Amino acid sequence: MRALVQRVSRASVSVDGSVVSSIGPGLLVLLGVGHDDGEREVDWLADKVRTLRVFPDVDGRMNEPLGDREVLCVSQFTLYGDTRRGNRPSYVGAAPPEHAEPLYERFCERLGAKRGVFGAMMAVELVNDGPVTLMIESPG
Repeated sequence: MRALVQRVSRASVSVDGSVVSSIGPGLLVLLGVGHDDGEREVDWLADKVRTLRVFPDVDGRMNEPLGDREVLCVSQFTLYGDTRRGNRPSYVGAAPPEHAEPLYERFCERLGAKRGVFGAMMAVELVNDGPVTLMIESPG
């Protein structure tokens, strides 16, 4: 399981020109699910995102976790794009939708995250705060 986590001032996701979810200060998570991922990986990654100390404390140092801030999670199979050969990414590492969607939903539930629309063509807008962007991969 892979996630691109961005600290944002605000973020939103739209489908067909209509905003389906938006958040204020918090984290935008682009989540990719692989073939071998299961509930253990989901829980580990959600817990990791919740406890990441990427928000400034009173001294301005990145030392605070998510706390009461919001999370917007967008499914992103392209995080499994393999570009080692040729010029067209291969997505064979990404889990099929029937495997990935329940894990995406579990991740969102565990974090209390707002969601994009799984499998839809989405427009994601964000104002990156910092900028702070991290790539996280579950162990195993």
